[in-house]
Amino acid sequence: MSSEAVLRRMAASLSPSSWAVRQGNSFLCPSNPSSLKRIPRCPPSIGTFRRSLVVAASSTFANQNREFVIVGGGNAAGYAARTFVEHGMADGRLCIVSKEAVAPYERPALTKGYLFPPDKKPARLPGFHTCVGSGGERQTPEWYKEHGIEVLYQDPAVDFDVKKQTLTTSSGKLLKYGSLIISTGCAAVRFPEKIGGGLPGVHYIRDVADADSLVSSLERANKVAIIGGGYIGMEVAAAAAGWNLDTTLIFPEEHIMPRLFTPSLARRYEELYQKKGIQFAKGVLIDKIEAGPDGRVATVVLKNGSIIEADTVIVGIGAKPVVSPFEVVGLNTDVGGIQVDSLFRTSVPGVFAVGDVAAFPLKMYNRMARMEHVDHARKSAQHCVKTLLTAHTQPYDYLPYFYSRVFEYEGSARKVWWQFYGDNVGDTIEVGNFAPKIANFWLDSDSRLKGIFLESGSPEEFALLPQLAKSQPVIDKAKLRSTSSVEDALEIARSSLQAPSSSDEVMG
Repeated sequence: MSSEAVLRRMAASLSPSSWAVRQGNSFLCPSNPSSLKRIPRCPPSIGTFRRSLVVAASSTFANQNREFVIVGGGNAAGYAARTFVEHGMADGRLCIVSKEAVAPYERPALTKGYLFPPDKKPARLPGFHTCVGSGGERQTPEWYKEHGIEVLYQDPAVDFDVKKQTLTTSSGKLLKYGSLIISTGCAAVRFPEKIGGGLPGVHYIRDVADADSLVSSLERANKVAIIGGGYIGMEVAAAAAGWNLDTTLIFPEEHIMPRLFTPSLARRYEELYQKKGIQFAKGVLIDKIEAGPDGRVATVVLKNGSIIEADTVIVGIGAKPVVSPFEVVGLNTDVGGIQVDSLFRTSVPGVFAVGDVAAFPLKMYNRMARMEHVDHARKSAQHCVKTLLTAHTQPYDYLPYFYSRVFEYEGSARKVWWQFYGDNVGDTIEVGNFAPKIANFWLDSDSRLKGIFLESGSPEEFALLPQLAKSQPVIDKAKLRSTSSVEDALEIARSSLQAPSSSDEVMG
């Protein structure tokens, strides 16, 4: 099919009749690794548009024209590139503009296997380039060359002209695009320089260069302080334990992962971490981070006057979407990020946004959301490209999903792997003794399942979770509370998938 014919199909698929943004009242947004929060009503529908067509680039990229441009070199970019290849629309047509020096990779490894000590088989590139995280092909730099995909490494977009449909990169390169996919992801929230946020030995993790710097510090560290009790804090603390370092996890809340874990569930994990030698400083705030005589970080000073010695500090206090220089396409002020519809289209013709940076309608809850998770990055990128290249107009129907895997290095007596699906709202019923399994069920006032959490499940048990969270069956609360076995609890939930849906028939 010619480029002209393909572009006609794209224009037809993006007709005003297919543009719709559903509105909702609120959304439990577990997108921030350190926060799950209620989100207010989304703004009104953006409006309608048709695709705008430009001259396609030549296969040798001899001029400034690019038919498709992806801005960002993370997970979403890698999965988007694969989808372009699957549709035969990458060779000589696709350009990726990235600030990184390496091809797209599976970012979860950076706070997990990448931080293992040398004697425990740490993950390293090219081992975790996309799309190995979902069982796909490993897309090395050679893969992009073989498929005719231009990748601009270490050359991020710094300017965007929406009228001229052009991008300018940091090197001064001017690109004219036909369709643009924004997948710029998020940046770490940093402590101010004036309180020591930029001292040598203070680390933030968003890319492989950050992880390399942290590994270098861990190799000579004695005392490690980790600030933040969310995803990054928990995963980095688990990795630090593998180095047998004096490790303290510092956070202002009463327990770890407060926006997902219940107090009871958090206590189980805190006890496990303490057995691994990790100390906790809970319910405290940071006053400043101070340097020693050599100029490198030496102490973390708390607001209560306490001082924690540390020669390496990792900060994991959240992330913010990277929207610059694309603010003009429209932002969502409630959940943050770039506003898109259910096909990932922005208010500007031919401009899309996917992954962490996209604020999208979460169809199953009829609410707006922004998800900072690899699963959404992969699926949103694939959905967007299918929309762009075909007549596909099925709204994105995402089921919120989060997981963590830690203590998986060699020699660890207890490995942790949990998964969560759905929405953590309603009453919570906990089943199991954490030896090793434990499950949490969130049910609303009608006994309908809203969310489910499982630690150390079997493949079959983990596979059941999305079915339950998607179906939201009515479950007998009394039966669930009466069982002490995770297996029995899951069987009760499984049997409810075929049971009558009326909550009137269920005693709770």
